[in-house]
Amino acid sequence: MIKLRRIVNEPILEPIAENPWEAAAVFNCGMIYDNGLFHMLYRATDRDFEALGREEPEETLKFTSSFGYAVSTDGVNFNRLRQPILVGEGSQERWGVEDPRISKIDDTYYLLYTGFGGVDWSNHRICMARSKNLIEWEKMGVVLDEPNKDAALLENRVDGRYMLFHRRMPNIWVAFSRDLKNWEDHQIIMRTIPNTWESFKIGLASQPLEIDDGYLMLYHAVDDQKVYRLGAALLDKKDPTKVIARQKEPILEPELDWEVNGFVPNVVFSNGHAVKGNELFVYYGGADRVIGVAKIGLDEIKF
Repeated sequence: MIKLRRIVNEPILEPIAENPWEAAAVFNCGMIYDNGLFHMLYRATDRDFEALGREEPEETLKFTSSFGYAVSTDGVNFNRLRQPILVGEGSQERWGVEDPRISKIDDTYYLLYTGFGGVDWSNHRICMARSKNLIEWEKMGVVLDEPNKDAALLENRVDGRYMLFHRRMPNIWVAFSRDLKNWEDHQIIMRTIPNTWESFKIGLASQPLEIDDGYLMLYHAVDDQKVYRLGAALLDKKDPTKVIARQKEPILEPELDWEVNGFVPNVVFSNGHAVKGNELFVYYGGADRVIGVAKIGLDEIKF
């Protein structure tokens, strides 16, 4: 059975009270290992999530999310910039940018993230940006003009087309494009399973990773008690719309105090991984407040 092992039992990144933009929480990070370094783009917020308990977003309780950048040589100890590298702009990002996922295609880094406008709780859209250096980003705008999130690009093209993973509630979907603007062939590739740990909703974690047997797709799943766990599935290498294996048990679930207790309790949520040598490092937000890391050897991944 695939099971992640925590590298350390403490968070590897926490809020900094002296930095207003990341004073309340740092969590849900996009990751890539490139040029000998672990690169992290993490979501940071300036205040608590009291607004989440209200029927509609209230301006007096507004929290704003932005992206910070951190870098590491060992994948555990990170140095970060003191200022955010991406902030919300325009009406669709008025409450900020959330949950970045990084894919490198050719020589360009693509960032898929959620723009939250705050008009209501469904006012979130998938947005895209691109970069050559992971620090300076060019925003490309809204990808799908509909309530949607949990998006990433497959790093390989499929029959000459880009492949986008996204989430129309409550299932995992994909779509295809030749120009990164017009998306077609939307289809469900994986559904929730009633009366299990993945009964309420599921969504992509980080971009699927090519391994010998296919594409490893990590995902988060939520049960009817709103507990977030991580799962693993295997996609066909020739046709990644086909799920050829799906582990019945979670690969990581909330157990430590900072995973169980936080702004949103009982959450391990990943949107970033990094591969160094034969090891897969999986980064995750703990209870929507801090960041943890776990890993597994690639040779241990068997379905």
